[in-house]
Amino acid sequence: MNTFNHFEGQRRVPDGALNAPTAPAAAALFREDDGAVQCLACAHKCRIMPGRTGVCRVRYNQGGVMYAPDGYVAGLQIDPIEKKPFYHVMPGANALSFGMLGCNFHCDFCQNWISSQMPGAQEQAAGLRACSANDIVTAALEHHAPVIVSTYNEPLITADWAVRIFEEAAAHNLLRGFVSNGFASPEVIRYLRPATDLFKVDLKCFSESGYRSLGGRLQPVLDTITMLVDEGFWVEVVTLVVPGFNDGADELHGIARFLADVSRDIPWHVTAFYPTYKMSDNTPTTCQQLERACDAGKDAGLRYVYAGNMRGQMCDWEHTRCHHCGVLLIERSGFHIVQNRMHKGACPECHTAIPGRWTRATQLP
Repeated sequence: MNTFNHFEGQRRVPDGALNAPTAPAAAALFREDDGAVQCLACAHKCRIMPGRTGVCRVRYNQGGVMYAPDGYVAGLQIDPIEKKPFYHVMPGANALSFGMLGCNFHCDFCQNWISSQMPGAQEQAAGLRACSANDIVTAALEHHAPVIVSTYNEPLITADWAVRIFEEAAAHNLLRGFVSNGFASPEVIRYLRPATDLFKVDLKCFSESGYRSLGGRLQPVLDTITMLVDEGFWVEVVTLVVPGFNDGADELHGIARFLADVSRDIPWHVTAFYPTYKMSDNTPTTCQQLERACDAGKDAGLRYVYAGNMRGQMCDWEHTRCHHCGVLLIERSGFHIVQNRMHKGACPECHTAIPGRWTRATQLP
């Protein structure tokens, strides 16, 4: 793949927009609105006048046409699927992760701030790599990665590009997933559904004030999780436990009860925060705080609760056990699978089916 040294031939972007390649957006993700266009790629549903951008600064209106990111990657690498994290998807498999630039939130504790938050993303634009959808799918096949995931930045705002890749990946029987903040519109979920199998949602807190501080709202994220499950995506949820932000008992129990009401089979990952970005002076999450979060999940009736970012320190909370008989099914050490005793998606002892995406119908070459 090539590197962009400059953007000759690219459409001139409006002032304030990310200086990166674009193409006309998918027709399903915007509508004309009395001289403006309304973007439908996320729950902001920005009404954008000509020559202006949406909140994300990567989608914009040029001459009455919505333009969206296209034809590049800012990050492309092979990761263990457990790093996404998906714990109920093909344990031990490789996942090809690709990402673009930009976000529709502005979290002070962002873990990928260099690629997602301005002005870091603007600085990253100079090193973008040109590619086609076929290039990315070919890379997955060459590395024997049965899963391809849109991640690193917020993939909802680059959904048009992801779907082009996913449609090509379907011909090779690759599973296709999003790692997202879940601030989605119903329209973008419907647009993604035919091409997308997996969805990891960051449920960042359980208060409206908390979400407002991040640049969003709570209810659209809750609605997204419910709709994703109803539409048949495989869904896993992550909460980064940030001391002083979302580690209170009411918040954690609220999240757990909400997820259990949607489906007790949703895996809930509670992960440790380490000081970064604008919260570099904050205290990191302790094992005790993570354990309280795990206990909240179990108290609510969730069948699969996991602790992350604390390799080797959280005892049994890294592993998967049968929800029926309690036998150990998948033993993990960080992102490494120590043993996998699953048999055709079921417990080898009591034969209870374990929810997830465990196998592929066709082997990769």
